[in-house]
Formats: sequence, structure tokens, C-alpha cells
Amino acid sequence: MTDSNNNPDVWPNGMPQVGQTAQRSRNIEARDIELFTEISGDRNPLHYDEQAAKATPFGGIVVQGGVTSAILNAVVAEDLPGPGTVFLQVNWSFKAPVRPGDRITGHVEVTKVRADKPITELKTRVTTEDGTVVLDGNAVCYSMPIKSN
Repeated sequence: MTDSNNNPDVWPNGMPQVGQTAQRSRNIEARDIELFTEISGDRNPLHYDEQAAKATPFGGIVVQGGVTSAILNAVVAEDLPGPGTVFLQVNWSFKAPVRPGDRITGHVEVTKVRADKPITELKTRVTTEDGTVVLDGNAVCYSMPIKSN
């Protein structure tokens, strides 16, 4: 059996190390809600109808959870573990709403790296600019070699 952790095709930036972190931020806009609706078909009034949304415990428009969690896709695929990485399993708890105009930051921290396969376990979190945790949990990722043409 080949030790995939020493393969630079799998880990072009080197094998992730326990405790290693990465993060990425972006501003959330109303257009993100529209784009996610095009992809998902989610037309929940919480995302579009200001009056209906104000009458809920959220007190206003909230973006879909898929928009919030998507920043973690970017961190994992672009930064840590990096290109060629996909989620195998996620366990996320949504803690607070994200609204259009919020700036969110996705954080990942490596908690385990398997020696026999390119599988990484991560602590995951998304926060708003004021430090509010809006998503918290963990993920298991698999990284595969990506050959450029």
C-alpha cells in the first residue's frame, strides 16, 4: 500500500498538520439569496418577504443555510486541505441568522489527519464580523490528486 500522505499530487502544499488553520471571508448580499434559490428552488418567505420574516423570531430576512455553509466549501477546496478536497461528512449546527449585508468568515482547524488515506477531520465554524458564531460543527474531508491539462 502506498502512503498517500507523502504524495505531492494529493498534498501539493504538504500534508495538513493537526492544529493548522485557515479562514476566508466574504460579504453576503441579497443576490446570494437569489442565486441560491436558482440552484435549490428554496423560496421560503424567510428569505424574501420582509413583512413575513419580521413576524418570525428571526425578526427579518435571513439567508439560506446553504449560503452560510458555502464559505466552508471555499476554505476546504481552496485553502485547507486544498484543491482536490471534498466533504465526506459534515455535522453542522446553525446558531444564529445571517442577513444580507453581513460579512461572514469561515474557519477550519485540522483535528486529525489519517496516515493511511488522504482523509482530514476538521473543526468548522462560521462567524459574522461582530464575532457571532452562526455555524459550528465538524467535517471529514477526502483529498484526491488533481491533474491540470
